[in-house]
Amino acid sequence: MKVRGAKGRESDIQIARFVGAEALPYLDALGALRIAVFREWPYLYEGSAESEANYLRHHAACAQSLTVLAFDGTQVVGASTALPLPQADPAFQAPFEAAQMPLDAVCYFGESVLLPEYRGHGIGRQFFAERLAFARDSGARTAAFCAVERAADDPRRPAEYRPLDAFWQSEGFRAQAEMRATLGWREVGAAKETLQTLRFWLKSLDA
Repeated sequence: MKVRGAKGRESDIQIARFVGAEALPYLDALGALRIAVFREWPYLYEGSAESEANYLRHHAACAQSLTVLAFDGTQVVGASTALPLPQADPAFQAPFEAAQMPLDAVCYFGESVLLPEYRGHGIGRQFFAERLAFARDSGARTAAFCAVERAADDPRRPAEYRPLDAFWQSEGFRAQAEMRATLGWREVGAAKETLQTLRFWLKSLDA
């Protein structure tokens, strides 16, 4: 995949899939990427190398997990993950339990992160395609992810920010009015963690 960056440099982006522990050699690069991207609005996540290492080791320890990486040469510039919902954080399982939806029928899509200069070239769509193929191959009937909710009038919202709702809808996902998860993290510049609300988006894989 050829991508022309903001400075006019053309890059040949390679997309690669890793299952379970195959992703272990890339966890440091993936952690640094997550910290860099999630510092941006709307997550404003003040990550740490230690917390990222713990999270990513748990992901790679799941033999049924998927990690999709985008490489510009040897640099990891984008990443996307998925795993069976029963192996995900209990905070993400709770809304499905409340809705009496079987956890083992759901594939949970984790992060989809990409450095700014590589956005808008179709890499995000390829991330979805790779994860949806993985979900179907694993026998899941539903694909799910969640995204943080922010007030429209939040003063921290950049003027140029455009939500991804239309993109997610174009991929066949629909926002769930009653399905939310609560997760705590420390926002950029904050002294302690605060609880954040994330709304689920689902896509049926039965069709």
